[in-house]
Amino acid sequence: MNATMRRVGGVASRGLAAAALGWLGYAALTWKRYGKGARPRRTDTLLDRYMPISEIAEQHEVEVAAPPAITYETLRAMDPLDSPLVRAIFRGRELLLGADHATNEGRHGIVDQTLAVGWRILVEEPGREIVVGAVTKPWEPNVTFRGLSPDEFSRFDEPDYVKIVWTLGVEGVAPEKSRAWTETRVMTTDAVARRRFRRYWAVFSPGILAIRRAGLHRVRVDAEQRFQRERAAIAVLEAITGDAAKSPLTRRETLSAARVSTRQADAPTPARHQPATSAQGRPGGPQ
Repeated sequence: MNATMRRVGGVASRGLAAAALGWLGYAALTWKRYGKGARPRRTDTLLDRYMPISEIAEQHEVEVAAPPAITYETLRAMDPLDSPLVRAIFRGRELLLGADHATNEGRHGIVDQTLAVGWRILVEEPGREIVVGAVTKPWEPNVTFRGLSPDEFSRFDEPDYVKIVWTLGVEGVAPEKSRAWTETRVMTTDAVARRRFRRYWAVFSPGILAIRRAGLHRVRVDAEQRFQRERAAIAVLEAITGDAAKSPLTRRETLSAARVSTRQADAPTPARHQPATSAQGRPGGPQ
């Protein structure tokens, strides 16, 4: 038994050491490449209004087998803290930086969460894209976000700050298929902030990027499941109403009823964890 435990402990130790070395290697590479990232795959005119030039531009996307309207609603209402991985990443940040443990109240989607801790909507094209921004000092343990009006955000240049803008967007690629994306851009206001944020980004960017990927994966799964439920509800309602459902007006009423039904099925239930509403490194841009 003791020999077995020693072997298990040895394997675990080697695994942790390998992970630490991999993380250090990634951090060194990220430090070296800071400010030299590849241009995003897509042009985003809404983001360009507020940050046409950036030091960091990270973009992620996923194709979803659901119409754009469903995908956008799902994306906007996504709760990142549904993911155990995301909760672990936030907790890890708190421990590494010595931050206060975030208090949790209520349950909200990502947009409501970020607005609650200080971010501000800069522009939104309903059903297609929303752009959110703030200025902050991410390296502080108990980080706070300062939302500004669109004009104030564009002009902001106070020293020792980081300007962050991020977007959630959806576009149709087929009648029942869409593409969801998120992009985050970062710009520092002076050399001091650049040095501080460069160190921060080198250490914490793996977790931040993992949050983006986990969130989009969750959006794809939830949107596709909702679309399938909606299609099933439509089929049942049309079977009940018969030929009358073939008229455009009745089909619209049928679709509306099906969406009400699926939204009720999607309504959140009480959970053991609750997303934070304090200004301590919660979803949005790099934290």
